Amino acid sequence: MSALDVLTALLLAAALFFFVAGTIGLLRFPDLYSRLHALTKADNAGLGLTVLALMLQAGSWPEVFKLGLIWLLVLAASSTVCFLIGHEAYRRGVKPWTRRRS
Repeated sequence: MSALDVLTALLLAAALFFFVAGTIGLLRFPDLYSRLHALTKADNAGLGLTVLALMLQAGSWPEVFKLGLIWLLVLAASSTVCFLIGHEAYRRGVKPWTRRRS
């Protein structure tokens, strides 16, 4: 196993950590806004690490370029969809969670 393979495995393990953290945030956070935040941040970081690992294993520069382009397009789409969901929830009057003191 080469050093490149070890680095790729470490990047994929780190990506898995971010994907799991985002999923836990989706399940555990109390409101729509914090869930959206957890998902977009963690998934974008996880996808970035995954693409970086794939870039290390790519066979040519055009493949590296395509992977980078895919990552940028997914980042743009994810941010746009997150904004649209949050904006529509705000427009419909969905209130953010606040800790109430008794």
